[in-house]
Amino acid sequence: MQLKDVVNKTKTSANLAARNLADLQGILKFLREENLLTTVKSIVNVKHEMAGVASRFDGGKAVLFESLSHKSKAPLFTGLYWNRAVLAAIFNTEEKNLPFFMADSVANWQKGPVNPIVVESGPANEVILDKNEDMLKQIPIPTLALKDGGPYLDSCVLIAKDPETGVRNASIQRLMVAGPNRLTMQLDMGRHLRDYYERAEKMGVPLEVTINNGVGPAVHFAAVTPSNAASLDQDELGVASELLGEPLRLLRSQEVEVEGIADAQYIIEGEILPYTRELEGPFGEVTGYYAEQDNRWVIQVKAVTRREKPIFHAIMPGREVYNAVGLMAEASIFHQVSSQVPDVKGVFLTYGGCGFYHAVVQIEKSREGVQIEAIYSTFSAFPPLRRVTVVDEDVNIYDPLDVEWAIATRHDPDKGVILLPNARGHELNPMTINGIGTKTGIDATAPFPRPRKFQRVILQDVNLQEYKIER
Repeated sequence: MQLKDVVNKTKTSANLAARNLADLQGILKFLREENLLTTVKSIVNVKHEMAGVASRFDGGKAVLFESLSHKSKAPLFTGLYWNRAVLAAIFNTEEKNLPFFMADSVANWQKGPVNPIVVESGPANEVILDKNEDMLKQIPIPTLALKDGGPYLDSCVLIAKDPETGVRNASIQRLMVAGPNRLTMQLDMGRHLRDYYERAEKMGVPLEVTINNGVGPAVHFAAVTPSNAASLDQDELGVASELLGEPLRLLRSQEVEVEGIADAQYIIEGEILPYTRELEGPFGEVTGYYAEQDNRWVIQVKAVTRREKPIFHAIMPGREVYNAVGLMAEASIFHQVSSQVPDVKGVFLTYGGCGFYHAVVQIEKSREGVQIEAIYSTFSAFPPLRRVTVVDEDVNIYDPLDVEWAIATRHDPDKGVILLPNARGHELNPMTINGIGTKTGIDATAPFPRPRKFQRVILQDVNLQEYKIER
């Protein structure tokens, strides 16, 4: 039985409750019961070997490593985000509906925000580590790519508070273990966390944070909500409450004034130091290239709490990163662009485009020229994009062969190319200079009204279950 058949069977079961979305143990239980989990029982080294083994399962079932060569003896979980069919099963929706489900959730949150609640105790502080020891050594933090600068936390939700208003921000950051209880990190330009830090630094004070490992997908997707969908004065963790159907539980910290996620596996408390930079990198980034080593921002760890029996969570380079970021970005793009261009029917951030740089937009033309409006609107909705390709409603935006077919048979290079020079993009893309570069829009739509010669060949739709077939 193929994975998609298992997932389709899963959708008919009523075995999923909202609590599973907050609790990684609940997610694992659900995946195991529905045959959506691969378990590696052999002892695996957290330095390079784990990532090498996990990469062999890329795009399939999620993977649990039960035995690691690490003194903590904690298992490691990865692959949660590399298959959209599995994510759709977790959220109890259809795979193609997943971006629309996310878009609707963000829209509902914007109309009626549900604030998180703060509790004194929860699963994530069942054990408080001794802060006189190197607390990071007690966490099985893996080294992924062969040339990475060290062990990396790459799946954690980092929570900070606006140094002036106290509004929370949640984000996913890469964090390298740089020494005893010390992390170095990248702070991307234009993001809310960097804005928080720069204002705190001007005040001469550190920015306190919690680093939450092993959160459910509801919290993860709240943390990657694009800034144009959550303004600086909004607590985007409310998106997690919307996805959960109940207020997200936050946990009061031991040493900082920023809360952690009550159902996390580990919570690392710390502060980003002002006027301090130390070496970070290289690291295998979303682009598929190494981010270069440079002097970057420093976190001093002040406390670590964990569950009694924690499970460390890591995200693998590749399509897991693309889905982990791209799904919520697609939702934001669709919500914004379709409100301006009602002809838009779907948006997909392609895997070949790193889930970040190439959007394929599906439209159902009501007039000629609407495809050009869709291109400009899409670039505006998500600045990291370098390319937007617009196709008709009869093209499957999730199938790269179908998109290439549309480009080959419906794109006119003389009239169907839009160039946006010197545009702000994403600084991690090596084809930009400090994030500035040229963007390209591709019109791969048929003329409107559609001439007969542009009408696709269509075959009768049948249900193979109605036929006797020997395989």
